[in-house]
Amino acid sequence: MNDIKIRKKLEEFFLEDLGEMDLSSETIFPKEVDGEAVIIAKEAGIISGTSIISIGYSLINKNITVETFKNDGDTVEKGEVIATVKGSVQSILTGERVILNLLQRMSGIATLTNKAVRLLDSDHTRICDTRKTTPGLRMFEKYAVRCGGGFNHRFGLYDAVMIKDNHIGFSGSITNAVQKVKERIGHMVKIEVEIETEEQLLEAIEAGADVIMFDNRSPEEVAKFVTLTPGHIITEASGGIGFHNLAEFKHTKIDYISLGMLTHSYSSLDISLNVK
Repeated sequence: MNDIKIRKKLEEFFLEDLGEMDLSSETIFPKEVDGEAVIIAKEAGIISGTSIISIGYSLINKNITVETFKNDGDTVEKGEVIATVKGSVQSILTGERVILNLLQRMSGIATLTNKAVRLLDSDHTRICDTRKTTPGLRMFEKYAVRCGGGFNHRFGLYDAVMIKDNHIGFSGSITNAVQKVKERIGHMVKIEVEIETEEQLLEAIEAGADVIMFDNRSPEEVAKFVTLTPGHIITEASGGIGFHNLAEFKHTKIDYISLGMLTHSYSSLDISLNVK
């Protein structure tokens, strides 16, 4: 993640939480009273977002000292210390909630992604995310997917063309939609087409798609469609795939499986800040 972007986002989040002042901490503790706290994992998982601790506290008080003991992507066990925070007690408590909110959510996503990667257990197929992210948090959530061993799909509507069923419906056909795109975009932009049937697959191949996504297909259908797709075209499976059937796609030879659940159905990892 880009530190400048992190700072800008954190400034927004602190403004939302802090407002004019921290009524609790600022009325109890003078700013010059120092202390130390530890950030601890209260359950096992994969850590993501450790840089947010130091960057966040530097925005609250440049004299706060942060020491981290875990790197992003590391496994953490219940009770392990992730970081220590030293300095103004007032500042430590003021920054606590925003920093933990992000750290917990990102670690939850990383943990869920890692579970998916391990369950699939493939040396070919990659797990990736979707655009089904929390508004305002996409940068953090997609980074967390990478920390868990996954890969990123497009970041937004601006970095790749994805022709979905509604685009096809309004255009009249896959061929029409792809042709219109090719007439207007540069050669550096990839075109992905979503298909459901063998007929659509063959049309997408003929139209010149760079990536073809098999939507809501069974493992057997995915395996068959992969054999029909030329090797230069990237294949992706999505829709109806979860922990209940993910392992069934291991031998399909699909290139990517995109899972919206990674960023919309995760549970935050339980992490807390305690006075040392």
